[in-house]
Parts: sequence; structure tokens; C-alpha cells
Amino acid sequence: MPAETAATAPRPAAFPPLVSVVVPVRNEAPNIAPLVAEIEAALAAIPHEIVYVDDGSTDGTPAALREAAEGLPEEGGEPLRRLRHRKSCGQSAAIATGVRAARGEWIATLDGDGQNDPADIPRLLRRAQAEGDAVLVAGHRVTRRDTWVKRRTSLVANAVRARLLGDATPDTGCGLKVFPRALFLDLPRFDHMHRFLPALVLRAGGRVVSEPVNHRPRLRGRSNYGTLDRLAVSLFDVAGVAWLQRRASRPVLEPED
Repeated sequence: MPAETAATAPRPAAFPPLVSVVVPVRNEAPNIAPLVAEIEAALAAIPHEIVYVDDGSTDGTPAALREAAEGLPEEGGEPLRRLRHRKSCGQSAAIATGVRAARGEWIATLDGDGQNDPADIPRLLRRAQAEGDAVLVAGHRVTRRDTWVKRRTSLVANAVRARLLGDATPDTGCGLKVFPRALFLDLPRFDHMHRFLPALVLRAGGRVVSEPVNHRPRLRGRSNYGTLDRLAVSLFDVAGVAWLQRRASRPVLEPED
């Protein structure tokens, strides 16, 4: 279905939604309308809601979200929900805000810059449902559409992280992931935690699988992250997550006599 027809397409009963698409954004005004249209087209046959979390944007993002919400049908519930942080608290905090507010059993996270392809969500959701509870399906950007410098720094960070954390995930930086809402709510939360979701899920006794996904170049706006500062933060946080792993304890209850 073409993206431009999504707003007029028949919607399945949306509530309770099967999946909540959580999109953290900061200063992504030109990407709002195109991405909302793509999400609606991709999930036209699946009961869903879209939860945008504006992490203290200073551009026209709030107005763009309002216009996008007004352009969607309201049958079956509220298709686009808008939450806003008064000031920027970071991507991990925005994801946590969205997951807490979500009403779906499953969560799909998606970067707001348009580089993740919403058309991949149904396939990842089917994989997650087939795998069962306590599973994280992580997108794997097999063909990255980023600069050479960003690809190389990500390669270094992924190699160090995999060696120290053993999370068996080739691309933890991909924003496209699907997991049960209840699983996320049991995880420890801290700044930059979204980069370590596979390790945290394994620590909690869950499973992690990866699926190849499409990756696209950024067409509008500019990144909120610098390459070198992101690498430095990621390497520093690895030590903290390794500390959490070493102190993990999962009690198993015995059946009553």
C-alpha cells in the first residue's frame, strides 16, 4: 500500500492494540509526517498505536506531531499519541516514557530519523510471537547507509561490547527492535540503556535473536549525536553493564509441597 493512502485505508480495531510503535524524537520536524505515513501503511492490517515521545525538541516537532495526529482516522481509538519531555532527557528516557505509556502487549521501537524502515516491523513482530515470551528481536542493519566514520566507530564499539558482554548481537545500535512490554518494564533503566537492551534482556533470563532489516540514508534533518562522543560514552557504559551482569541473580521458586 502506498504511504500516501495510509490515512484513508480501513483500520482494524485498534484497542487493545497488539503492538505499540514507540518513536523517540528530538528536533525531527521534517521527518514526522513521512514516517507516520509509513508506519500506518506497514501496520494497516495489525491493531496498533503509535507513541511519539518528543524529547524536549526546540524546532517545529510539536506542531508537526499535532498535524500528523489530526490527519489520521480516529476509528477504534487514538492512532497517534504524543508525549513530550519538558527538557531533553536522552533517547533511553524517551523510550522508557513511551513504553510505560504504551497499551500494546508488544513494543516496536523505531528511530525517528527515517533510517529504519517501518515495513520491517510486521516480520519482526511475527518472529517475536513465534519465539514466545521473554524474547527481544533485534534488527540487524546488514547494509548500513551511514558515513564511513560512523560505520567504523560502530564496528569498534560492537566488537568491544560483544567481547565484554557476550550479548551475541551483531548490531545493538539498530533502533528497530520488537519485545514484550512486560519484559522491558522489568529491566534496570539508566541513561544510554537502549544501546544495551540485548545484554540486559539476557541478564533478565530472556532470549535475543537478530533479524536482517533495511537501512536507509537520512534524507531530512541532522543527527543529534556526534560520532566520537557516542563512541566514548558507549565504551564507558559497557563497564557499567558488565558490572550489572556479574551481580545478576534470578531466583527460581520451587513448587509447593
